[in-house]
Amino acid sequence: MKVILCSLLVFCIFCGFIVEHGKADRKPRIIFDTDMGPDFDDVGAITVLHALAAKGECEILATVSSDSHASVAPTIEIFNQYFGKPNIPIGIASAKAPGFIAHNNWNDSLVLHFLKKKPTEYPNALEVYRKVLARQEDNSVTIVTVGFTSNIAELLNSKPDKFSNLSGMDLVKKKVKNWVAMAGIIPNGVEFNVNEHKEAAYEAFSRWPKPILLSGFEIGDKILTGGKVAKQNISKNPAAWAYQYNLATYDKNLLSNRPSWDQTAVLCAVRNPEKYFYVNGPGKFIVYKDGSNRWDADINAGHYFLAHKYPYEKISTIIENLMLYEPGN
Repeated sequence: MKVILCSLLVFCIFCGFIVEHGKADRKPRIIFDTDMGPDFDDVGAITVLHALAAKGECEILATVSSDSHASVAPTIEIFNQYFGKPNIPIGIASAKAPGFIAHNNWNDSLVLHFLKKKPTEYPNALEVYRKVLARQEDNSVTIVTVGFTSNIAELLNSKPDKFSNLSGMDLVKKKVKNWVAMAGIIPNGVEFNVNEHKEAAYEAFSRWPKPILLSGFEIGDKILTGGKVAKQNISKNPAAWAYQYNLATYDKNLLSNRPSWDQTAVLCAVRNPEKYFYVNGPGKFIVYKDGSNRWDADINAGHYFLAHKYPYEKISTIIENLMLYEPGN
């Protein structure tokens, strides 16, 4: 019984779970922040997010890019349109963020196949963050990053503007409930999302004032998905097209699936992470200026990390079933 209570306590602390007048806190309100291009597990992640939203399990407030390459925001727009949510705000990262896509140019090919109009002018991701956050209830927003932390660092350093008279730090403290990040290697290492914009990662993780849940590289690396998605109708389904194209051209060593780094973060931002993984902490996720990271279990900074609980195949099946979601089905 003590073990169960401790597990529940960890989940409640992380999720900022509150009960008011006998009613549980409302479904998660998500800002999804993605690099959507250097790799293609982001496609699986945004599909999982829309599948969960279609089930009524979350509300998608915004979808922003942490990669400043011009093709990334149109890629995001394709998925929002396909899943019937064309009005979700989209933002593009500033020029300070990394700006590149995969060597096989899958983003450009996807845009050519599926975006039936000229890409619009997208606002800056920081503007989207501040505008969306300012309109939300206090302590209500979950931010999910599955890419660089470029936008998070800019948000924390932002000043009052037309959307809010609060600084970025105070806006986060007031409006954000938690941050779920696909980032780092636990207990220590060098990981792409952190290292590729190390200055932003150092700033973001050292200054963030609310709870953080980390899905490290070691979590999604062995959870393989995408093969079934690639067999769907590629003429209509952009997720199917992206997985089929990338499984054939992204890496000659790829077999029939891809690791699910980003999908794990989305799943655990919306659903109770204890259903799928152990949640360890609190502790502190430390990012160094050279882009490496370390977990410190002796400091309580309100940071938590996932550890495997079940065989990889069990979680793969859960995630792939969500990735198979198609609007209207």
